[in-house]
Amino acid sequence: MSATGSPTGAVYDLGYRPYEGERGGRGASRAALVRVSIRRALGLRRSWRQKVLPWSLLAIATIPAVVNVGVKYVTRNTPLSNFELITFRDYVGVSTTLLLFVAIVGPDIVCPDRRHQVLPLIFARPLTGTDYVLAKVGALAAIVFGFSFLPQVVLFVGQMLVVPEGALEFVRHNAAVLWQVPAAVALFSLFWAALAVAISATTPRRVVAGVALLATVLVSGAVASAIVTAGGADPERLFESGSLWGLLSVIDLPLRMSDLVFLGHVDPASLVGGAEGAGIGVVLVYVAVVAGSFGYLIYRYRGEG
Repeated sequence: MSATGSPTGAVYDLGYRPYEGERGGRGASRAALVRVSIRRALGLRRSWRQKVLPWSLLAIATIPAVVNVGVKYVTRNTPLSNFELITFRDYVGVSTTLLLFVAIVGPDIVCPDRRHQVLPLIFARPLTGTDYVLAKVGALAAIVFGFSFLPQVVLFVGQMLVVPEGALEFVRHNAAVLWQVPAAVALFSLFWAALAVAISATTPRRVVAGVALLATVLVSGAVASAIVTAGGADPERLFESGSLWGLLSVIDLPLRMSDLVFLGHVDPASLVGGAEGAGIGVVLVYVAVVAGSFGYLIYRYRGEG
């Protein structure tokens, strides 16, 4: 009561109503976790600062496609009409520019969960550790796939519209690309998503996880190049006399898998070019890295769910 004796409080008639909506179960929980992770990675429903990096990198990754289409348009009725500034296989390598994005986003969708101690809340739903791993890796792989595949679409559709022989003839001559590009980009995306999430799961600090991923990629590439060169390969010949030691280069593995998809063999101008059994070696090491990443993640989160 107030000093005058009049009542100042208020009584509210509150109650609780039971939830009568649809219950989704594990599948709905997994899908919700994927959606939340994708929104966070792309900066959706966050400040504009969080949107600058992903969309800027997408624009940068699309520039070669736009330039190639422009060159095709300018030279379409000249002897240079068959000039290729960049091929579909080469464009998978351009997607490596997204490595910085992966090194930032991978830790950002994993590390805060442990650092802010929200894992018990996540696993209060009908989710297991395996569900969590699949959702996180799936979300990052979907983003990398989209950012790598969209420039390929621009390259294909753009060339289809400007080539002098016409759109239908272009599609007929490049029909194989319609399955090669999705397959190569999917292998590329799965590799980096699994590795990035696995490394990020080792620490609750995003900066540490990002630096660890970049260090793993850069150091392994330098070590592999040094070993191959020391073994007698000539750097002036782009490692055409390479060896299986080149498989130690983490950054090259998804690109060599792309070679197998597009060419049916490993590019001779690579660290493993010319080595006997290079194709089988690339597949085995690729599978080992992806399977090892998933195995570690499931082991890491097995007791959480």
